[in-house]
Amino acid sequence: MQLLPQQQLHPATSRRRTEQSSKRSFETSTAPASISNVEHNTDRAEFLKLCKRVEYTIRAWYLLQFEDLMQLYSLFDPINGAQKLKQQKLSPEEIDVLEQNFLMYLFQVMEKSNFKLTTNEEINVALSGQYLLNLPIMVDDSKLDKKLFKKHFADHPYENLPDFADKYIIFRRGIGIDKTTDYFFMEKVDMIIARLWRYLLRLTSAFRLEKLLKRSSGRHEKDLKKLDDISSEANGDDLFERVHLESMELSVRNLLSKITIQEPTFDRIIVVYRLNFKTERGIYVKHFKNIPMADMEIILPEKKNPGLTPMDWVKFLGSAIVGLVTVFGSLEMPKADLWVNFAILSTVIGYCAKTYFTFQQNLAAYQNLITQSMYDKQLDSGKGTLLHLCDDVIQQEVSCKVKEVIISFFVLMEKGKATRQELDLWCEELIKEEFCESCNFDVDDAVQKLEKLGIIARDSVGRYYCIGLKRANEMIGTTTEELVLKARHGGRP
Repeated sequence: MQLLPQQQLHPATSRRRTEQSSKRSFETSTAPASISNVEHNTDRAEFLKLCKRVEYTIRAWYLLQFEDLMQLYSLFDPINGAQKLKQQKLSPEEIDVLEQNFLMYLFQVMEKSNFKLTTNEEINVALSGQYLLNLPIMVDDSKLDKKLFKKHFADHPYENLPDFADKYIIFRRGIGIDKTTDYFFMEKVDMIIARLWRYLLRLTSAFRLEKLLKRSSGRHEKDLKKLDDISSEANGDDLFERVHLESMELSVRNLLSKITIQEPTFDRIIVVYRLNFKTERGIYVKHFKNIPMADMEIILPEKKNPGLTPMDWVKFLGSAIVGLVTVFGSLEMPKADLWVNFAILSTVIGYCAKTYFTFQQNLAAYQNLITQSMYDKQLDSGKGTLLHLCDDVIQQEVSCKVKEVIISFFVLMEKGKATRQELDLWCEELIKEEFCESCNFDVDDAVQKLEKLGIIARDSVGRYYCIGLKRANEMIGTTTEELVLKARHGGRP
């Protein structure tokens, strides 16, 4: 069973604006432009019928292949998959094979839908900033299966996989921008304290700190360059810049008024994972939208409940110990000043309270983000996500591939026999002439589909030629869509 044809993505899916506009013109106008060049009315009618039959047939191929994918997933649906596997009475080895087949087909669908597997470098760059989420989020690795993806990547190697690729995988598509406007009072206080602390460090250990800052600056510039590379995928030359509190200019106006921060987002994210249960084979597929890069942790599976960071505990306990030692030391002095002791205790208690309430505020923000990701940002899961992907492939791939097939057949019909290179050149020249745009025509896939349809052949020297229009329509035959339309119109063609 084969799910998808083993060709590469059409080059137009990753081109810049000029070639994208060429593709849009090509998709909307190819069949009418070709028909206008067919001389006789009978030929025009036959050619129009051929265009429709080619589109119906290629669409049917993909729909049948997607049906195979959905049948495979029904065995690993977390809701009903276990029951269906039990009914099939499959051995563990057979189930392992079906799992790997499903993953292979899923990766093909992702590629056709223009989703990319996130790399380790992209994850590091995305998480190098801080946006709305100010708590360290950790995944409970013990709750996630580590065998499923490890076996897949052993058979299908990928470069620069993220560290968590054996437990879960993240696909991304598209880049956007998210903006938030607020006062951010607590965050501004933390920023002022952090800047004062860095200033004190510069005064006390300027030389060592200068080296560290240079190293940190180098890493930061590298992260910014990679962020520009990722964001430039969105729309040609458009770049989405991070605007965070750390880069804010200190002024009374900025401290007391609302400010706007912004963060690049992944327009679509799909997370795939499986829980670590010996009796369960369910594979979870979850689909999210508009996830800020710096807050990617909110979509991770099986997150641990956040708590105080180790640095918070160090500050909390260190302040308490220093304060108590200072107080007890002053009490042992002959002339203990109660007001000084009171001031020290008040400072220690205030700092500990500030640390605690900051944590509570961050925890509330985290819970709000989780709720938002579940209700506002999660598009679908499981079978619904797969159906959405299948529709994407049909909208993006099928429409383009049909036009390529029609153009190739038309050129062979008009100019006669041609080698593959000549056919590629003639198709590009026709598009240039009709739409005044240049494109990289995918002749290999078009020829493959024409041969599969049986409406072109090769002569003894390997040149391609097409059969007559009427014969081509007979080879494809009447499609289901034509029968439905005929029945809808009361038997009239």
